[in-house]
Amino acid sequence: MNDFLSYVVIIMFLVVVFGYINERKSKITYEISLMLFSILLGAGLLVINRLIPDPEATMILDRIVSFDLEDYLMKGVLCFMLYAGSCHMKLRDFERLKRPIAVLSLLGTLLGAVFYGGLFMLLSKILGLGFNLPVCMMFGSIIAPTDPIAATSILNKFGLPKDTSFLIESESLLNDGVGVALFVCFSGMVTATESAGFFRVLFRELLGAVAVGIAVTIICFYVFKRTEDVGRQIFTSILAVSLAYVLCEKFEFSGAIASVVCGVLCSALRNHNEHKGKVWHLQDFDTFWGILDNLLNSILYVILGLSFVNILGTPYLIAVATGAIICNLLGRGGSVAACTFIMGPIPDGFKRWNFIKLMTWGGLRGALCIALAMSTKPMIPSETYRIIMGGTYAVVAFTTIIQGLTMSRVYDRICEDQK
Repeated sequence: MNDFLSYVVIIMFLVVVFGYINERKSKITYEISLMLFSILLGAGLLVINRLIPDPEATMILDRIVSFDLEDYLMKGVLCFMLYAGSCHMKLRDFERLKRPIAVLSLLGTLLGAVFYGGLFMLLSKILGLGFNLPVCMMFGSIIAPTDPIAATSILNKFGLPKDTSFLIESESLLNDGVGVALFVCFSGMVTATESAGFFRVLFRELLGAVAVGIAVTIICFYVFKRTEDVGRQIFTSILAVSLAYVLCEKFEFSGAIASVVCGVLCSALRNHNEHKGKVWHLQDFDTFWGILDNLLNSILYVILGLSFVNILGTPYLIAVATGAIICNLLGRGGSVAACTFIMGPIPDGFKRWNFIKLMTWGGLRGALCIALAMSTKPMIPSETYRIIMGGTYAVVAFTTIIQGLTMSRVYDRICEDQK
């Protein structure tokens, strides 16, 4: 218990201090500032420990390295973060943009993984890393899914047009299941175990998750709409999303997609009842989920920044990091370009090339990529694992900090070109 409380105190101290410094001084996007300052703190601890070896600094670094981000995210907070990000979304918007959302989240993720895997295979040969094709494709499936947390917490602050913003957010919320299905297939090839086909895994993950999310939400909403107590409504929503996630984990469905279904369906049921004349007083409900979303995002970005120390032992670190970032941009750009030919009209009247640039630069990666990379440790040699972790972290850091900080400028230039 003392260790747990110590972790809570340290993380919350960093969240508060970094947030205050950013509010008063740097004034950059909040989530990016937390990650950037945490990276600088981790690097500072390393430098100090190298120059002046200190048992306390060594202990702190050891604890950072040993932190299990995969467990924290996948078995802890992911469902609540996805629910908080999706419970304000409108089902009618999904209906209106269903074709481009489906194409980008399904075909775009598949092509992104294949393109990235092929490009990294070429990089592996150039650097002499000795990666085989299944390992490179598995790496591609780790990198391919864009991050819903980054999309909802960072990109929405740049004033993107409504449909484009919704498209980016929806793609990020839905392509996690596709990425996991790809990861299951390619990791089965890596370990030489029997692996179900991609579409079989995808439909199991997708359809099972949708069924669980709908069933649990409808049952829990029966209580939700019949109680006037705001606390009980909040408790019911927590029960719904956590129960759906646990059931999906048990039956090997996508808990991430089930969480999104719970959020969107809850929003749809609320709107339906409001249209029928039901008076809702849910300001406290929305405030709760907004604050919880902000808290969990803040903690996650601090942890991601501190985990920077995990990649410093990566062989060929600079070459791998640079190559991984370039492969990601090329893979993302190629997959979006291919999707534009079959997704129908491009939202908000963007020119095709401008849309490709916007979606490529707006394709932020996040904690899910790190968690998937961590899960490969038992499957591959330790040096291969360190390279995959190094490349994954480089892509996540670059897309979050560099692309996130410059997204506003990129969008402004695209708008100028649209005229």
